[in-house]
Amino acid sequence: MTVLPDDGLSLAAEFPDATHEQWQRLVEGVLRKSGKELSGAAAEDALSTTLEDGLRTRPLYTARDGAPDPGLPGFAPFVRGSRPEGGITNGWDVRQRHTALADGTENAVLADLENGGTSLWLVLGEGGIPVSELGRALDGVYLDLAPVVLDAGPDTEQAAEALLRLFADKGVDATAVRGNLGADPLGYEARTGTALDFAPYAALAARCAARYPGLRALTVDALPYHEAGGSAAQELGASLATGVAYLRELTGAGLGVEQAAAQLEFRYAATADQFLTIAKLRAARRLWARVAEVCGAPDAGAQVQHVVTSPVMMSRRDPWVNMLRTTVATLAAGVGGADSVTVLPFDHALGLPDAFARRIARNTSAILIEESHLARVIDPAGGSWYVERLTDELAGAAWQYFRTIERDGGQAAVLRSGRLRTDLATTWAERSKKLAKRREPITGVSEFPLLSEKPVERTPAPEPPSGGLPRVRRDEAYEELRARSDAHLAATGARPRIFLATIGSAAEYTARSTFAANLFQAGGIEPVAEGRFEDSGATEAVVCSSDARYAEEAERTAGALRAAGARHVFLAGRGDYPGIDSYVFAGCDAVDVLSATLDRMGVS
Repeated sequence: MTVLPDDGLSLAAEFPDATHEQWQRLVEGVLRKSGKELSGAAAEDALSTTLEDGLRTRPLYTARDGAPDPGLPGFAPFVRGSRPEGGITNGWDVRQRHTALADGTENAVLADLENGGTSLWLVLGEGGIPVSELGRALDGVYLDLAPVVLDAGPDTEQAAEALLRLFADKGVDATAVRGNLGADPLGYEARTGTALDFAPYAALAARCAARYPGLRALTVDALPYHEAGGSAAQELGASLATGVAYLRELTGAGLGVEQAAAQLEFRYAATADQFLTIAKLRAARRLWARVAEVCGAPDAGAQVQHVVTSPVMMSRRDPWVNMLRTTVATLAAGVGGADSVTVLPFDHALGLPDAFARRIARNTSAILIEESHLARVIDPAGGSWYVERLTDELAGAAWQYFRTIERDGGQAAVLRSGRLRTDLATTWAERSKKLAKRREPITGVSEFPLLSEKPVERTPAPEPPSGGLPRVRRDEAYEELRARSDAHLAATGARPRIFLATIGSAAEYTARSTFAANLFQAGGIEPVAEGRFEDSGATEAVVCSSDARYAEEAERTAGALRAAGARHVFLAGRGDYPGIDSYVFAGCDAVDVLSATLDRMGVS
């Protein structure tokens, strides 16, 4: 008997290395079984996924998919993190957002800090807490321990003065002050279409640089572009252009490049697309390092990132699923190297969060840091061929978009000309097609909806600033359909219904009847699968079975349904059969189908 050395790898060493070409041939065989005759690179391309910004995710990455050296954490180009220690000591800063003082929000502020929150993000003025109430909001808060970030739009100067007075009144030493005064005139212009004078914010930045080393004056908020439907590259490109605009203003006001860069904190969105989020944060640091290098201050290129779970992905129906979305997004933010993370409560899209929602939001970060040990390793995705390649490709796309903004006069110019709005709208229109066709599924909304769910009701949140770029949501088209169904339910006591005419055995019809039931429920239409059509309360029907069964019985079944009073007969699948009006199949435009069906039912 041969005794193998106990090196843990010897068994694998007995086998010859497989080649990329051998793997491609195996893929060819799999595709051939599905009727696709493709070979070599074409076979591999068939399994690839097209992303926004011209990016493409391939099914397999190997060492030949190399990317530029990402460096080490804390060193340019900062791909692997802006700090050499990463989040190993304390994880990331858990930043909780508050917009109102109603229902004892000052207690909610303290509850957040006492139960896992480490900093505060306060929305003041228009769409938030009155600036005059800032002292009450921070009553009982140890301002030398809890950093405070303001978001006050045109009231930034007034809010900053109020906060600095609080620091002084509470005896907080200037060197112990931490946070951000939140000035972001271009972000506010993006939200509202109203331009603000930069001079007061330059004065605040100079004041912070001279006296408060731990306090920043400006935020580069990329959320307006994400919330208007922008892609990851557009979000990054617009944030770079904004950051460069602020550097120009601050250096023009007398600050050095390093001083100016130290006054900026960048805010990005994290979505449930975890790999794209990880790559976006890594690419953002690399790109900002390049800006600092070009400006002659490479040591100022360590971008500080505040990451917020995406409002665009939050659904109003089945909002409990948002807990899962924000968990994945927070994981991606942590792995991507975010300095601060705000987890929006699962009921964010419905109004002011309750205590339970705030608690779950706090605990999302706590579990990932304390129980999943996500921060124990710096840049845990680093070295992944996929992540490194995606980071590089996204950085390239974002840099090109940034250059087009600069070519057209800079961030302020593209905002005022309407070019940026058009770019974002074009991107969102393309994504909306995928959402309508359910190629980008929304669990609980376009996939596996629950019509019997009880609505979650919340106190309305203050209206945010508007008048500039739109705010979009992934669920908006389906939400309009469900609202029509809700109104019908309120008026008649029943939802609009569709009859599922299943023929043959369960093995023949189950897949398509399940597909059809999910599809119609996404529009608030209740499927009825039992009994006779005459007793179902439906005016429409959908035939569900196998292609073989359709060839034998589709025409007869459609005729029987029409005789029983069906005004319109669908077929689940494809095929040309007498008596069938239209078809529903994977990839059909669900929104158009559902809207037209509700129209025929008289549901307005």
